[in-house]
Amino acid sequence: MAKKLSITPLHDRVIVKAAAAEEKTAGGIIIPDTAKEKPQRGTVIAAGPGKKDEPVTVKAGDTVLYGKYAGTEITVEGSEYLIMRESDILAIV
Repeated sequence: MAKKLSITPLHDRVIVKAAAAEEKTAGGIIIPDTAKEKPQRGTVIAAGPGKKDEPVTVKAGDTVLYGKYAGTEITVEGSEYLIMRESDILAIV
């Protein structure tokens, strides 16, 4: 589920592991790598403590939906993650 990273997000930042992109459509058509859309769902790996008077509402292990262009891609220990503000998260699934 959630694993311990060597970095810790500050304030209202959240580190998210993006879900795998869809390989097939609902009709069974295989999507080539060049046509795959960036996933908008992921799992929270770590969350900062929040701002003063505003604690972070998500926690490690939560599955979340976020905006298509939200966050900054980072690579930590060979794995790809997104780091974003909690306000970029649209919903907890």
